[in-house]
Amino acid sequence: MIRHLCHAALRLPAMGISLALLLSACATQDIRPIQQTPGPVQRQPEAPALSPQISAAADTLTKMADLQDRLYKVAAPLLIQNAELCKGQARNLLGFTAKNRWSYPGDYNEAAHVAFGMDERLQVTSVLAGSGAARVGLQVGDVLLAAGGKPLPTGEHAPTQAGGIFGKIVASHASLPMTIERRGSERQIAIPVTRTCAFAIELGNADNVNAYGDGSRVLVTRGLINFTRNDDELAFVLAKTMAHNMLGHAAAQRNQATIGSIIDNLRSINPDTSMLIGSGGIKAMPADADAAADRLGIYLAARAGYDVADAPAFWRRLAEAYPPSVLNGYAANHPALPARLAAVERALNEVKNKRSGKKALMP
Repeated sequence: MIRHLCHAALRLPAMGISLALLLSACATQDIRPIQQTPGPVQRQPEAPALSPQISAAADTLTKMADLQDRLYKVAAPLLIQNAELCKGQARNLLGFTAKNRWSYPGDYNEAAHVAFGMDERLQVTSVLAGSGAARVGLQVGDVLLAAGGKPLPTGEHAPTQAGGIFGKIVASHASLPMTIERRGSERQIAIPVTRTCAFAIELGNADNVNAYGDGSRVLVTRGLINFTRNDDELAFVLAKTMAHNMLGHAAAQRNQATIGSIIDNLRSINPDTSMLIGSGGIKAMPADADAAADRLGIYLAARAGYDVADAPAFWRRLAEAYPPSVLNGYAANHPALPARLAAVERALNEVKNKRSGKKALMP
């Protein structure tokens, strides 16, 4: 358990499960020469041991951080390279998230504080690759001190209050001047805004193999992330769920509130998995709507630089492993495999022809 805590830095994700700090449980000890004369050996004081509860909570946060980091890495080019296709769902964003210890409930609050040293101040918990924040070198673990010359709030309500400050500045400026603290030293940076699809990318803390889009968010469960064999396969899932959002399918199917409730539940650290019994109240996606999302998803993934050639094999493997009879699985909510494969094959041919003709990949 403790070996997970002794990394030089730990990342906790945007949903509130990630941070990067030197770990207080892993203090470096001086190497002393062997004494040539008898005498007592002087030992460095050891860091206090973590309780089993805090150690378990810290281990949970670490594992969630790894999954969320992978989601963000794969999602970044999908969000940035497809901003022009998102139309009304694109926004100017800064490309980072920040949390403090109050972003975590109960033992997880203590784990963030005691095991990782997270305090009342806001710290960067994720940086979107390719964003303005990444380009100017903002790093996970940077402490946010001021924005636009104004001190940033601390304490329990700091994330919400800071969001209001950031939003006002970003709405009227092309960059956000910030004062940050890194390894005890203050630095001044200016973060340019980045035009992206404004979909929140969420980790679902459940082992069912599924993904959900409620129009503004994309959530992929731990089970589905672990099912994917590589980043291309995860990109197929993210891109198709983004496509459902872009096409307004949750609202059209009157599933928006139901899916939104499931996302709210699954993004918590300890979700109520009873909500996943059966189909969870989600209506199955009609074949024509699903095929439209499959076609658009191929374009989104291709525009983001992913290798889309193996998309048919992935969707076939997923349907074989988790058929529609698995009621809380992906195929139960998206049962039309033949229509999906046909749409994917058509989209792959379109992408191939447009590339050979040196045409823009516009669906």
